[in-house]
Amino acid sequence: MARETEEAMESVDEEMDRFSPSSLKLYETQFFGFTPQTCMLRIHSAFQDCLCDILPVVEEVCVRQLRKGESDGAEELLRTRARECSRKLQQFLEERFKQLSERMEALLMNRCFAVPPNVLLPEDQSHKNYPQDLQEVLRLETSIADIQRAYEAEVCARQALLAELEEQREVQQQLEGILSWVRELQAAWVKEGNGNFQESFRLVMESVKKLQVAVREVLACSKTSS
Repeated sequence: MARETEEAMESVDEEMDRFSPSSLKLYETQFFGFTPQTCMLRIHSAFQDCLCDILPVVEEVCVRQLRKGESDGAEELLRTRARECSRKLQQFLEERFKQLSERMEALLMNRCFAVPPNVLLPEDQSHKNYPQDLQEVLRLETSIADIQRAYEAEVCARQALLAELEEQREVQQQLEGILSWVRELQAAWVKEGNGNFQESFRLVMESVKKLQVAVREVLACSKTSS
């Protein structure tokens, strides 16, 4: 049991090494759009599909040729033996093709799907023209973040100022309306010959205040009596 577990762990380690970033050739994948492993997997899958389609046909032809002059019982035995032979042949061919695919995969990785060391992908050309170390990149990213925060603060301040200006504009319009009403009232007052408008207006306001006080007193008395 321990030996089987050890073998299983070794198999897992081999698979992990097989699909590690270095063996996958990730840089080549950016250029070709696929990995050599993916390409070989598709070829292997296509081979298995073709094999599964061909072997039943071959098995049927062999049985038909060998059963001539034989009884029905012999035909069933021929079918059984032909099926066993076809399964063994399928297993043999799959094992040989697996070995061949591993060699083909190595050749594809090293000969066909390998980007030369002196070749850069177009999107990496800027890194060659403008090389920057990690500290410089971090400093630039920090500076960009600070500028972004300052810009957002400026936008918020501008929106607050615009809102305040809008409120002041509304207040200004109300004041202009009040001043226009006062000028019209003053003109009408003078036209009627009622004397000094400022003095008369002051007296009117005092009378209004006294009237308001009297109204409140009356309301208070009416509530008390009720």
